[in-house]
Amino acid sequence: MKIYIGSDHAGFELKSKLIAYLKEKGHEVEDKGAFKLDPEDDYPDFIKLVAEAVSKDPENSRGIVIGGSGQGEAIEANRFKHVRAEVYYGGSPDSGLETVKLARQDNDSNVLSLGARLISEEEAKKAVEIFLSTPFGGGRHQRRIEKLDL
Repeated sequence: MKIYIGSDHAGFELKSKLIAYLKEKGHEVEDKGAFKLDPEDDYPDFIKLVAEAVSKDPENSRGIVIGGSGQGEAIEANRFKHVRAEVYYGGSPDSGLETVKLARQDNDSNVLSLGARLISEEEAKKAVEIFLSTPFGGGRHQRRIEKLDL
């Protein structure tokens, strides 16, 4: 599975750390930018590249997008057909990470949006691990996924 990753300036540092982490775990990662720290950049410029890539091959790829809160990044990513972005910006250790698991199980989420200003590097790594390792449950949830792509 190929993992596309992108961020604006707010997620730039965390993105670099996650790329190294993912490669260390043996994942194929493609960085869609930003490639330099620029406080004036705009998240849609990079997030759309991740979402476009995932939308072309949603069965064999995943995306990770990173911004200040993760909210705008998820909004941008969800504009693309076959993309189902979920947001993780922390919370209690159980309930926050449980939402990542449920979004994969029930919604076949294929893009994880992280709020870099709200979580630690370790929290981000835990969320990424859950996002990448949790399978879609299928069954009655498949019907709902199909309705999203009408």
